[in-house]
Amino acid sequence: MFESHFQTYVETADPSLGASRVKNLRAALKKAKLDGFLVPRADAHQNEYVAPCEERLAWLSGFTGSAGFAIVLRDKAALFVDGRYTVQAREQVDAKVFALVGIEKTSPGEWLAKEARKSWRIGYDPWLHTPAQVERHKSAAEKAGAVLVATTENPIDGLWSDRPAPPLGAVTLHPRKYAGETAEKKLERIAKALSADFLLISDPHALAWAFNLRGADVAHTPIALGFALIPKAGKPQLFLEPAKLSEKIAISLGALAELAPPAALPARLAALGAKKHTLAYDAATAPSVLIEAFSQAGGAAQSGADPIAAMKARKNAVELAGARAAHLRDGVAMTRFLCWFNNTAPKGRLTEIQAAQALETFRRDSGLLRDISFPTISAFGPHAALPHYRVTESSNARIGKGVYLVDSGAQYFDGTTDVTRTVCVGRADRAARHANTLVLKGHIAIARALFPKGASGAQLDSFARRPLWEAGLDFDHGTGHGVGSYLSVHEGPQRISKLGSVALEPGMILSNEPGYYREGAFGIRIENLVAVETRKIVGAEREMLGFETLTLVPIDLRLIEPKLLTVEEKAWLNAYHAEVRKALAPHLDPAERKWLRQATARL
Repeated sequence: MFESHFQTYVETADPSLGASRVKNLRAALKKAKLDGFLVPRADAHQNEYVAPCEERLAWLSGFTGSAGFAIVLRDKAALFVDGRYTVQAREQVDAKVFALVGIEKTSPGEWLAKEARKSWRIGYDPWLHTPAQVERHKSAAEKAGAVLVATTENPIDGLWSDRPAPPLGAVTLHPRKYAGETAEKKLERIAKALSADFLLISDPHALAWAFNLRGADVAHTPIALGFALIPKAGKPQLFLEPAKLSEKIAISLGALAELAPPAALPARLAALGAKKHTLAYDAATAPSVLIEAFSQAGGAAQSGADPIAAMKARKNAVELAGARAAHLRDGVAMTRFLCWFNNTAPKGRLTEIQAAQALETFRRDSGLLRDISFPTISAFGPHAALPHYRVTESSNARIGKGVYLVDSGAQYFDGTTDVTRTVCVGRADRAARHANTLVLKGHIAIARALFPKGASGAQLDSFARRPLWEAGLDFDHGTGHGVGSYLSVHEGPQRISKLGSVALEPGMILSNEPGYYREGAFGIRIENLVAVETRKIVGAEREMLGFETLTLVPIDLRLIEPKLLTVEEKAWLNAYHAEVRKALAPHLDPAERKWLRQATARL
């Protein structure tokens, strides 16, 4: 029967524990002569997904979202979340203990500058903050006459009696048949790109790409937590826990780099600093404690963007071929699920959890699923209006007549997928059909976009919004994020959003996912993954680019108002559905093929 192997639905948040835990934290702070403490939702690499032992914010407050920040002072505390998590925070956190603050309106620094008092000592864990973050918090504290103090131990760890052990997932090698390039060649490219004597790799995704390794330290993303130092000349140094390495893997990696445990890195950096070396580091992921160790010893640290990020973003021919194969496989699983859902949901007994379990099972049937790429968003009706809804046993809704949204993805050796489909059970009302069609128009505008080399995601973002804007509507998330190759489903630096300043280049993979959310009623999102490719245009005076759509899954025709689509938009949809039908039909059984023909009928 259907089941989930990679996702649980247990509600872990318990607002009732917040008061006692904050009280105990304040007692620990007083003992340490501190008047406050900063609690980010972060690990030493600023990962989106963190190991259970790093979920300090969730342990303290009850909030389990993927982004948040808390400040606990002597007499008050605040939890900062963005608009994605406003509703979730209200449900998971005791408002008598934490003031819930929208981070778009008031930043943690602004709140700290206002609420801290003169001469107060505000503590922070230097492993969990980047140097730039420390400077911002330091400046905020100084505005209040307070001082920021780095702690040698995180006080929460001493209170968390049943804190899980750090992860020791086995490291594996990512073969050239999937990576398309040897680690030796990648390391040579990285070294040639350096202006500093050394590069500190603090992002585990960059580490995985550079050394063609994968791990199992966090959920849904196959990374190994660790660091590396790449010199401009000489052999790299790789810092991984020895317990993660089999003898065979240690020998293979040892041929590429000197191996050492992460605990040896601060001293190694201090030694380099003492020799007056220069060190480049990633401003977005490097922990403050490491940069301090290097700089205080006399080294010159250079903050910037990790050069590996851009290299990793431009997928090579092998990775692109893998992405196409993964999306074909995933499209088969998604289509089998949608066919099953179409037959099952109208009976009125299906729940959000059961639907998520079924989808994962259809993916596992391929025999090649490694993991899901993020917890499945299985959302009916009002739940679909929450862009980052996570179904739990307590929220699990029965799916009735109306709009159902499923946002999900998979990890395969040859690629990472992410797809959202909004479908109706019964006949959707006019408002949902109208909103869905506007979202589809925006989706098609991105899919059909042509743009000159050098254009950024910020320049394309409004393409997806214009149909909604013309109706006085909008959505509050980006239109698209970058996607890795058997790595993170959320990869930078490429993105399609108001903040997407990086130029889009051939080989980059992004999502195309405009949406619309009517609180308390329904949510709409249509998401495909696309790859940037060159386009030949007769008479063009500039090098032009466009998108290849990778995702192969039907878009629900029952939620479309055809009269709102232009001739060109209908042509795109019909051509897309013809491609979906041709690619998937050979892999389906007769009943599924019949459903697919109906689901992809010419509009």
